[in-house]
Amino acid sequence: MESATIERPVVNARRKTHGGKKAFAALFLLGVSVVVGCRVLDVDAFTPVTQLLAFLPWLLAPTGLALLLSLFARWWIGLTWGVVLLGVLAWYIEPYGKTTEPGGTALAQVRVMTSNVQFGWGTDALVKAVRRDRPDIVFVEECELTCSAKLRDTLGDLSGKSGKSPAYPHRQAVEGYGSTGSVILSRYPLKPADPIPGTMGMPGAVADIEGNPVRLQLAHPMPPLPGELDTWRRELGALRAYAAKDTRTPTILAGDFNASQDHAAFRAILDTGLSDAARLVGQDRRPTWPSRTTPRIGTQIDHVLVSSKDFSAREVRFQGLSGTDHNAVTVDVVLHGRR
Repeated sequence: MESATIERPVVNARRKTHGGKKAFAALFLLGVSVVVGCRVLDVDAFTPVTQLLAFLPWLLAPTGLALLLSLFARWWIGLTWGVVLLGVLAWYIEPYGKTTEPGGTALAQVRVMTSNVQFGWGTDALVKAVRRDRPDIVFVEECELTCSAKLRDTLGDLSGKSGKSPAYPHRQAVEGYGSTGSVILSRYPLKPADPIPGTMGMPGAVADIEGNPVRLQLAHPMPPLPGELDTWRRELGALRAYAAKDTRTPTILAGDFNASQDHAAFRAILDTGLSDAARLVGQDRRPTWPSRTTPRIGTQIDHVLVSSKDFSAREVRFQGLSGTDHNAVTVDVVLHGRR
């Protein structure tokens, strides 16, 4: 009688412990399932799903924890649920898009850099990186008035005061304060093009690369902040419309997209016939933001997209710059003629 009385509280305690583990496991699995379900359905949904989609690969962690909790609680439904989720995550973590090489003759090698200098705070570090890596075209986001003037004075002095040939004699900019200013610097001659309207500056141009016209467009849509998702979608949609408008002219679309390959709005841009240069060299999951935790934790929202029929990629480099929370991305691409 005493033994039964003692065993009953122990059994009840175990049930409570198992019940707690099952509850936490179910919570993790349900949250991950909502995010993964939106990825499967090709929608960006709502806050906080939109933001969590950017970190899709890292959802393996809560899924794995849920599996352990289910195992300890002997919750077989949870175990099955978790295994299925792991399989779906593994499928969608695979790179998005094709990697076919252009078949035409190589016409020119071009080095492209993009960097978000965070309100201009990373300008000095960017100047050093540009002088070291010598890209042919530089896309600079969040380059406010002081940043713009610094780049003009140090990298593209057209006034003749420096007594030296300017490194980047051609530029196209949307001047602005804070995060609204952006600049394209180029060694190649530029023909002005209309900027894409947006909350932040997105200048455009047409470059003459060794006699070949190439469309250049800087991307910097609104980030997907709570309450701003409609603006984010609309501005990514404007970038998609730009990419789809002219598929005959070689195109480079680069910048801080505030979106990853796990966002439907970003994949819609790729589906117009563009390829992510990082994807072409197998670096599509290398995080670029936030820089203080990269490359271990983060998401890739800074991209250099190129028209698939015109460009191949040879190398991509990611580098942290002091003063900014974004890694700069530098890619070496080859422009090909079309057959």
